[in-house]
Amino acid sequence: MLEKTFYKQFLSNSFNIPVTVTYWDGKSETYGEGAPQVNIIFKEAVPIKEITKNASIALGEAYMDGRIEIKGDIQELITAAYENADSFFHNKKFIKFLPKQKHSEKASKEDVQSHYDVGNDFYRLWLDDTMTYSCAYFTNGNTDDLFQAQQDKVDHILQKLNPKAGNTLLDIGCGWGTLMLTAAEKYGLRVTGVTLSQEQFDYVTQQIKDKGLEHIAEVKLLDYRELGDRQWDYVTSVGMFEHVGEENLGEYFKDVNRYLTDDGVALIHGITRQQGGAYNGWINKYIFPGGYVPGLTENIQHIVDAGMQISDMEPLRRHYQRTLEIWDDNFNAKRQAIEKMQGINFTRMWDLYLNVCAASFESGNIDVIQFLMTKGPSGRVLPITRDYMYEAQSETVHE
Repeated sequence: MLEKTFYKQFLSNSFNIPVTVTYWDGKSETYGEGAPQVNIIFKEAVPIKEITKNASIALGEAYMDGRIEIKGDIQELITAAYENADSFFHNKKFIKFLPKQKHSEKASKEDVQSHYDVGNDFYRLWLDDTMTYSCAYFTNGNTDDLFQAQQDKVDHILQKLNPKAGNTLLDIGCGWGTLMLTAAEKYGLRVTGVTLSQEQFDYVTQQIKDKGLEHIAEVKLLDYRELGDRQWDYVTSVGMFEHVGEENLGEYFKDVNRYLTDDGVALIHGITRQQGGAYNGWINKYIFPGGYVPGLTENIQHIVDAGMQISDMEPLRRHYQRTLEIWDDNFNAKRQAIEKMQGINFTRMWDLYLNVCAASFESGNIDVIQFLMTKGPSGRVLPITRDYMYEAQSETVHE
């Protein structure tokens, strides 16, 4: 009886849409006004002490192992929780524990490999052919053409740098290499990529060989902090600063400044929050160990403190929401193969993760912003208007 009383109070305040809850005894209750579109089914009670310790971890784990089922749109349900100021996502009463944060070079390597070294075969099932695992850029609105949107994202980033053939570019956290290899092939830049993922390193190394780019492209398997005294004309970093940890953000931006030549230009693209920094216990424990989403003003202060100036900022929240929705569609289209490859619990976990992230962007809980920065007075080496960022790059540039 005590459990049902707790659950009724807990769940009736968690969503801004009507939701039906079916309890472990088979009885159902609807919370909210109107016809519910989502049904949460508890096959057994999740212990109250686990929910009050950290609700997102407790509920996420229960969903992963099948103790909770959701009939209806998972993204809609989670968006409704993010948009409700009284829900467990925002109530400190349900966030009493967070997994330990550590960001030494050894820990960072372990964290990255735990996520990205799941295997290229896994990511290949649901990413597009560019193997790009970051926010796309939909130039034609809400299109489903993810491959084109990822290529457009890379061009959008590189065009913002106003690149000159023969100059050098460092890509911190290069992923599977689409940005750095495009910079070499299409823009004629001499490029260096760094990653901590063995799977990504092997893939990019092979791509460099296959494309005959050994004379202008290199990839290194090391921590970005170990690059020594080298400098580059441009620095890019996509989806990286969310992994360095709150305590290392300042040093990360100082390293970006250190690796830039005088009047160098950097484009840093990453997940941030307009309301202030945050962790998510479940994602931190199971998806991105050591992850931290910094606040917008937090990043700006670090950029200024590192000695750089901002030339442009662009929020891409809706673009990442759409990217994640397409990824989840792709993921579920290959669900049977993924279950065979990784197991049911992993598959449920990853599907939930994609929906949680899409909902977080949809609700405005998080954002993704491109910061264009210069080492020197803002925009001194860039055109005076933003028109150049949108000029088509119609021909491949060769060195």
